[in-house]
Amino acid sequence: MPTALFHLAFPVTDLAQTKAFYAEGLGCSVGRESPNSVILNLYGHQLVAHLAEPTAPQKGIYPRHFGLVFTAEADWENLLERSQRQGLKFYQQPKYRFTGLPLEHRTFFLEDPFQNLMEFKYYAHASAIFGEVEFAQVGDRA
Repeated sequence: MPTALFHLAFPVTDLAQTKAFYAEGLGCSVGRESPNSVILNLYGHQLVAHLAEPTAPQKGIYPRHFGLVFTAEADWENLLERSQRQGLKFYQQPKYRFTGLPLEHRTFFLEDPFQNLMEFKYYAHASAIFGEVEFAQVGDRA
């Protein structure tokens, strides 16, 4: 097991819908459940969905979204194809960003039934994940 796993808690308004989207849709395995929350395994990372009052959707992808950076393009493509087959809601269709630069990557955004946004990326050059600091580009213009 890795020395650290990422953990994210986020708001939902319906646990059955949460399991349908995350488990059936994205393929997360379901862990412990309580009447107010459910633990989900997203590629080895712990997501915890907690019942909460509905939140207002944000305008655009910033400031809040979460997701994964894949290190193998085939894994990114597999999740994209699964998302399409499962009819998940795309907030932004798959696209390339920063084409031709060391920052080049493929990305798509999904929106769960509770307006939580998820981004899934694959970088053409792994050095761009945390490096390439001489470039100032981070995401799209808001």
